[in-house]
Amino acid sequence: MKFAYRFSNLLGTVYKNGNLNFTPDGNSIISPVGNRLTIFDLRNNKSETLPIEAKQNISHVTLSPDGYTMIAVSNDGEAMLCSLISKSILGTHNFHRPIHCVKFSPNGKKFAVTRENMVDIFHAPGRTREFNPFTIYKKFHGAYDETTCIDWTSDSSAICVGSKDMNTRVYGAEKFTNLIVFTLGGHKGAIIGSFFVTNSLNVLSVSDDCKASFWESDKELKDLELAPVGGSDKPAKKKSGKMNKKGVDMVKYERTEKQKLRSGSVRMTCAAFHKANNLLVTGYSDGGFLLNEMPGFNLIHSLSISEQSVKSVDINLTGDWIGVACSQQGQLLVWEWQSESYVMKQQGHFNNMTCLEYSPDGQNIVTGGDDGKVKVWNTSSGFCFITFNEHLSGISGVAFSQYGQVVVSCSLDGTVRAFDLNRYRNFRTFTSPRPVQFSCLALDHSGEIVCAGGQDSFEIFVWSMQTGRLLEVLTGHQGPISCLSFSSSRAMLASASWDKTVKIWDVFESKGSKETIHLLTDVLSLTFRPDGQELAVSTLNGQISFWNPYTAVQIGSVEGRHDLGYSRKDTDKVTAKKLSEGKYFNTLCYSADGKCLLAGGQSKNICIYSVADQILMKKFEISCNRSFDGMEEYLDRRKMTEWGSLALVDAGEGEQDGVTLNLPGVKKGDLSSRHFKPEVRVACVRFSPTGRAFSATTTEGLLIYSLDHNLVFDPFELEMDITPANIRKTLHNENFSKALMLSFRLNEQNLVEEVIENIPVKDIDVICQNLPNVYIDKLLNFIATQIESSAHIQFYLIWLQCLLMQHGPQLKQRSQSLMATLRSLQKNVTRKYEDISKICDHNKYNLQFIQVLSQTCQIEGKRKHKTNLKDITKQTSDNESEEDSVSESEADINMALEEQSESDSNTEFFIP
Repeated sequence: MKFAYRFSNLLGTVYKNGNLNFTPDGNSIISPVGNRLTIFDLRNNKSETLPIEAKQNISHVTLSPDGYTMIAVSNDGEAMLCSLISKSILGTHNFHRPIHCVKFSPNGKKFAVTRENMVDIFHAPGRTREFNPFTIYKKFHGAYDETTCIDWTSDSSAICVGSKDMNTRVYGAEKFTNLIVFTLGGHKGAIIGSFFVTNSLNVLSVSDDCKASFWESDKELKDLELAPVGGSDKPAKKKSGKMNKKGVDMVKYERTEKQKLRSGSVRMTCAAFHKANNLLVTGYSDGGFLLNEMPGFNLIHSLSISEQSVKSVDINLTGDWIGVACSQQGQLLVWEWQSESYVMKQQGHFNNMTCLEYSPDGQNIVTGGDDGKVKVWNTSSGFCFITFNEHLSGISGVAFSQYGQVVVSCSLDGTVRAFDLNRYRNFRTFTSPRPVQFSCLALDHSGEIVCAGGQDSFEIFVWSMQTGRLLEVLTGHQGPISCLSFSSSRAMLASASWDKTVKIWDVFESKGSKETIHLLTDVLSLTFRPDGQELAVSTLNGQISFWNPYTAVQIGSVEGRHDLGYSRKDTDKVTAKKLSEGKYFNTLCYSADGKCLLAGGQSKNICIYSVADQILMKKFEISCNRSFDGMEEYLDRRKMTEWGSLALVDAGEGEQDGVTLNLPGVKKGDLSSRHFKPEVRVACVRFSPTGRAFSATTTEGLLIYSLDHNLVFDPFELEMDITPANIRKTLHNENFSKALMLSFRLNEQNLVEEVIENIPVKDIDVICQNLPNVYIDKLLNFIATQIESSAHIQFYLIWLQCLLMQHGPQLKQRSQSLMATLRSLQKNVTRKYEDISKICDHNKYNLQFIQVLSQTCQIEGKRKHKTNLKDITKQTSDNESEEDSVSESEADINMALEEQSESDSNTEFFIP
């Protein structure tokens, strides 16, 4: 069980073909990638490829309304019922025909499938216990050409189906008396999408000639009348409208709006409609997409994402995010139309990936492709965070510097470029005195020396990273340089060539080669063991030989031609066994501890060999996708005719799942494009520095295989009395050291975690001091794993600090054997530090904002308080002045009254 690796993730390719699907919660999007499915979590910024494989490329995907089950259909019509909970296949059904559309009903009880010119409705699986999850319910006919799209009403009572015969038909999913089938015409092109309006029978239809029509029904959903069971009752009362022979008022439609969305020779390729917000999204052959609001076809946005055709569009639950995919460029983006910003924008290599390399801490992977792009991927999130496109031709080699801050790449355009991962720029360009196509690349352990081998000049060029100057040109090979590798122990460079030799160079001491190893056939690949004491060489005859680089003495060899397996292409005229004579390994890589060798080549298999025993330990099949050529050992008898295989007949455009080749310089509108079936092969393999994963660049994409701890049971010095019950009993008796050692001997992940987390913090120092060396290595490995996923970060950091303080010198002496564990520790601690730093910075800025806001509020409050005091003071003074004036006026009045009274008393009255 040592090699318990399983498929973990698929990087390098984000979309190939098929339709996009947002999950019911609207936070994730599902993208078909070949014969696999990748889920992009937009909230948590992570991607995950499901461990589900179809036999051919997946063409359509649909999700149930509850988001628990999913139906994926491949190009040949094989449908898989998958569980998103267990991430497994629950059942299969073969339609034997290509399927254009599959869709669940809103109530989740049924799903509809468009097949040829028919529509099949099935009972949705999972509602009841049934042996066959695909149980047919109804079939609808009537179309004169292939049916292309389908939609359900809000109450799942009716469906509308678009067809290539330029008509849309409305069927009753149940048996209604007033709705059997109604045909909506008026289009002059194939129907791309037909949609019901929410809680209504009104229909919106769009065709590939960029025209859209809106149809209004004279009935509501509640007006649909179910047919009586077991016979017909009296006909319904006569109503205004179209009557059938029995006098039933049938459903009828009338077109109320018609709109030309785009002008010119552009064709519409896909469409999606959000019923709650009445938003229509349409994609076009020139790479543009439109966002219209219904009714009225009001244009909200018009954007272009590429020069190639948009293959699929979709809208999430809230209507805020729009998913757009382009298959020819492998592009996938999610756009938030209200803020006009990208939620996600990813693009894979739209040509073959040729090389890869891990960063020293294992967090990032750099890949190069035939499209001339260098991409850096994060292994934890699965996203590409930077793309360098300075090269003008295909990338032939990539490498990381010692500290992972610099990426170096060589290309067939005759340049070697160094990129800074801090500032994301090309800071150094290395060139040769005369134009050379570079085929391979190597960096020394310090990152100061850059070497590249020529494909046409048979020379090795040596540059200085600091100055960019050409230091030396190593000559001696008489054929193209196929591979370069530096030893980690000394500045020793090994070069492989098609001239059947391997040369060992000392780039610092002497100009000539120190040793020359002669082999029987052309040398294709070589690699040093991590300790630099062994050299593995792959040759054209399919052999892997092991050499001592200091004495040039062969240590052993492996005959690996038969391990690659037998396979033949559809156009081959000889047997697979005869073709196996020309198979070979073109990429090699040692594991972090140097005990295993990973090899891949022109085959669907990746082999892991034991270096000590020189035998095959395990073989991984990278794909079962029959859309690739070279997957089968025997020819399909159904494709054989009296004139030979059908694959030898030139059928024009060829297979739908093939790769399109345009004429040079043509960006769009190439009517002479050709198709070919890609051949499955492995271009490059690399082990992670942590030793817990390995990656391979294949025709399928960048495949990552990692250790599955849940499936590994690898006990250490196991005895009869070492059981989980005895370990828990020892732990309960507070004999912590013994319980810890017993748990490591049983080596069950959950039990070790339980024991360690029940040990008090005050006893950690004593336990680490008395722990034997054999358990220290296992404890370090366990802590490295737990720091990545556990919430008890401080607790495990205390363990780590005590171990390093107590056993630091001993760990340094055997650091070579612990290199994988130490790198895993460095990777996980660095990642946690970065995550916590982001949270702390976010909290710090929030607290600073709150503090400034409170100070601003206090200043504003004081200012308002002063203003109020001034107002009160002013009002008081005004009142006092008014009171003074009133008192003065009252005094004047009183004085006037007193004067008047005095004058009255002094007046004499005469009575006649």
